[in-house]
Amino acid sequence: MSNAENDKGPLPPSATVHADRRFGVEHGAIHKPIHTSVQYGFDRVEDLIGVFQGTLKGGFNYARQGTPTSAALENKITLLEGGIGTVSFSTGMAALTAIFLTLLRAGDHLVSSQFVFGNTNSLFGTMGDLGIEVSKVNACAVENVRAALKPNTRMVFVETVANPGTQVPDLDAIGALCRERGILYVVDNTITSPAIFRPKTVGAGLVINSLTKTIAGHGAALGGAVTDTGLFDWAAYPNISPSYRNVDPRQQGLQQLRKKALRDMGATLSPEQAHRISLGAETLALRVAQTSATALSLARFLQSHPSIAAVHYPMLESHPQHALAVKHFKAGSWLMAFELRDGLDMQATLNRLQLPIKATGLGDNRTLIIPVAPTIFWEAGAAVRAQMGIADGLVRVSVGLEDAEELIADFDRALRGE
Repeated sequence: MSNAENDKGPLPPSATVHADRRFGVEHGAIHKPIHTSVQYGFDRVEDLIGVFQGTLKGGFNYARQGTPTSAALENKITLLEGGIGTVSFSTGMAALTAIFLTLLRAGDHLVSSQFVFGNTNSLFGTMGDLGIEVSKVNACAVENVRAALKPNTRMVFVETVANPGTQVPDLDAIGALCRERGILYVVDNTITSPAIFRPKTVGAGLVINSLTKTIAGHGAALGGAVTDTGLFDWAAYPNISPSYRNVDPRQQGLQQLRKKALRDMGATLSPEQAHRISLGAETLALRVAQTSATALSLARFLQSHPSIAAVHYPMLESHPQHALAVKHFKAGSWLMAFELRDGLDMQATLNRLQLPIKATGLGDNRTLIIPVAPTIFWEAGAAVRAQMGIADGLVRVSVGLEDAEELIADFDRALRGE
């Protein structure tokens, strides 16, 4: 597949299924095997030096910076996102932390959507302690992002669909603004995944995926990834260390991430986890298609139910950013949220549900449900929850692979008090 074809949109499922074979697998195997070796040797010391300095592509020296198994997964994610390279990490939060702490410095300024994952919001507090200024704005309108920019703004960060409120930022307008100002545009694609949307199409320089969720899908492996789309000019970025200027300018961002976040910080994805995620990715398109269809059916049912005060799902016509979602996304994905009408006991209602698992987590093959305010956003406090539009009675649902009619019937019974 040519690079031009790879830029047009989500890949056909066959491309992901055959990715390992495309890049070469030992002994004619269908899947890349699990390489557990920590050290990797060379016949020539010149090649060992080349790997350390980043001038020899495809080599390995110490497993903390990657293995053949994680490299195979990285190739697959790069294909999916239409990028030029990917670095994998032990978790999605490790991938986020890697970007913020290895590409930003004290005195830099980051503009972020105010609608972000709770742990990301917590990380922003740590960054402030380290001297990195963060401004959080309503990124659903590009004017708010523009107004927050400063001379020292190095990066703009958004999630494609906010967790848990499902707000959708003004993706392409923000991308155009970042191109105009020469600012690095970072987009977290976890909720949508490259099966639904490619942030490269709106000008993102770096794309984050928490591989734990949509891409792996089975709730059986932790992982994260950062993909470089090839659109950002690293040669003009002041925060690249001189030590990493010796490689192709398009690879300098990934080189710094691999050296600083993997070698120095140790946020390495294990070969076993990489293998599980790679297998899960083979069914990505099929899983996303079904969970998106089921989520839309459930959202429409809940929206029409007398016990429900509000439903948040981008593919509903009532959603404030519905037009943006339809413009950019192939489907709505599995994330939705709802609020019960006043007077209904939320805990009793959720306890009556039989199919959804009362648990945290997202993107599993099983439907997961959780009250947001007293759990994943409890630490943030009431003021932050109000700023992020998180009502005390907000319930988050990660829709799984159950039959839509069966899932709707279960919600109907619970809402009727049975």
